[in-house]
Amino acid sequence: MPVGVEAWITQIPPITRAWLALSVLTSLAVQCQLVTPLQLYYSPKAFVNLQPWRAVLNFFYFGPISLDYVFHLFFFMRYSRMLEESSFPNRKAEYFWLLLLSSIMLLALSPLFNLPFLSSPLAFVPIYIWSRRHPSTPISLFGLITITAPYLPIALVAFSWILNGTWKAAAGDLIGCAVGHVGWFMRDVWTREMVGGPTFFSEAPDRIKRLFGDEE
Repeated sequence: MPVGVEAWITQIPPITRAWLALSVLTSLAVQCQLVTPLQLYYSPKAFVNLQPWRAVLNFFYFGPISLDYVFHLFFFMRYSRMLEESSFPNRKAEYFWLLLLSSIMLLALSPLFNLPFLSSPLAFVPIYIWSRRHPSTPISLFGLITITAPYLPIALVAFSWILNGTWKAAAGDLIGCAVGHVGWFMRDVWTREMVGGPTFFSEAPDRIKRLFGDEE
């Protein structure tokens, strides 16, 4: 039986585990100088310059290894895992679809807010959606204060602001909360209460379901 770190890793649901692994590997590649951040940042000219990998890899680079890096990686992994386990058990395609649509929205917003790296904004999407789906859950922040789940994203944005000493560092996290709100609204409000059935935004296409083996 797997023990220690191996057991912990295998217990993480698949989409979150892949996201975490790619993020750690990307940071290690930069730390070992195999690549540089200049080769990873996203620009709308990436496709014109035949550098499409920038539209993907920028989502996995959380910056140099630091306290801010650990902060974002820990909370993204914790709440992405909890969201995938509670809302998307055995539905890998659906969770991937949610993250894919969120990534596309963030890529569209990137040039408007000068966000060359979108890992932190994307990390706040599952945090925000989990907090809206568990409104009465109490959360202890660092053992200091207890809040209910809907206040968690704003509390983490404020902590990121304090950690970096500037509101600009937390701007991307706020954009992630906004995109998370759109995702939550389209899935939990529009689809269920206004449409009354699955929509393009709430259900993955059959092609993606086949890719992940989620077809019924």
